[in-house]
Amino acid sequence: ALPICDYMRIEFSPPDITQLEIDEVVDTLKSGWITTGPKTKRLEQELSVFTNTDKTVCLNSATAAMELTLRVLGVGAGDEVITCAYTYSASASVIDHVGAKIILVDTNKEDKFMDLEALENAITEKTKVIIPVDLAGMPCKYDEIFEIVERKKALFKPNNKLQEKIGRVVVMADAAHSLGAEYKGKPSGSIADFTCFSFHAVKNFTVAEGGSVTWNRALGLDDDEIYREFQLLSLHGQSKDALSKTKLGSWEYDIVAPNFKCNLTDIASGIGLAQLKRYPDLLKRRFEIVERYNKGFEGTRVKPFVHFEEDKKSCCHLYIVNIEGVSEEERNEIIVKMAEKGIATNVHYKPLPMHTAYKNLGFDIKDYPNAYNNYKSQITLPLHTLLTDEQVDYIIENLKALV
Repeated sequence: ALPICDYMRIEFSPPDITQLEIDEVVDTLKSGWITTGPKTKRLEQELSVFTNTDKTVCLNSATAAMELTLRVLGVGAGDEVITCAYTYSASASVIDHVGAKIILVDTNKEDKFMDLEALENAITEKTKVIIPVDLAGMPCKYDEIFEIVERKKALFKPNNKLQEKIGRVVVMADAAHSLGAEYKGKPSGSIADFTCFSFHAVKNFTVAEGGSVTWNRALGLDDDEIYREFQLLSLHGQSKDALSKTKLGSWEYDIVAPNFKCNLTDIASGIGLAQLKRYPDLLKRRFEIVERYNKGFEGTRVKPFVHFEEDKKSCCHLYIVNIEGVSEEERNEIIVKMAEKGIATNVHYKPLPMHTAYKNLGFDIKDYPNAYNNYKSQITLPLHTLLTDEQVDYIIENLKALV
């Protein structure tokens, strides 16, 4: 492997913050309005334009977005929600939060997405929602998922008026990774019934900590009513937000339910407004890095995750590779050796049935062989817009030498 240079310390995923973000935050601080207010409302509007949707609700995390969506949909005790075993905990933990039963399905053998045959077999009359995961910035096979939902429509038993209006199992995308991705010409956000994004510090688009939810206009929902439901759930069930209460003589409010507190602040939204202006260029640089990686690993045992297909375009959030022929122990050794060369790497993901919390819920990794086989030889390499071409080449050469 190449000798390590003192300057070649490569972080895994630092945030790309410029003077534009700093200026927006300073402007927010000087405005006197730092919690949820005009900048958050503006960010919601601009995100809806970006995702080709009618309404967006900004919240303090994608986890909050997913949990509140389940609550808006009336999902609770006695219901089942299906997601993939190969994902981060948030995709499944929100199901437990609302009192529903977590149903995990394996990945398919070809890639890291949910096995569609297993998904179809998992749907019962108790199933209310499917949470497909857009891994690494790449959208799932949504047409096939909706075809499955339609085939299973007769099993669906609605519990409330919203479920009755939709009339089938709801597809709620865990799109934590995929803001800016496209599926058959449609932007992520306008594909699934509901779509939940993450704006965490390591994401392509960040506000430090935050997320959002949007929904498909094809559902024909009352946008204002759904938006209001999210506002009530995210602000203690308070009938007026802080901005509305500032109007002269408009202090009085009601608490209509003992709800939660997970709104997004204007300080965070200021970062988001600046990031959104820069986002096309940030995506372009990510595409360039992925192309450079792909070319560098041609003809080797390093097999990259596919970010571009004929009908799908990733936003290139993660650069995942599998090393042909290595065991889990050998993969771990490579990670250590890369760290010794100054290169931070990661693994996305350790399947949920391998974690204590999910073992305690009765899940066993033996029931998810494809997820385990995907995981055991997988390494995630740095992919962020602060990487130089020289650093990308350094990562490529060191990994190739180690393999």
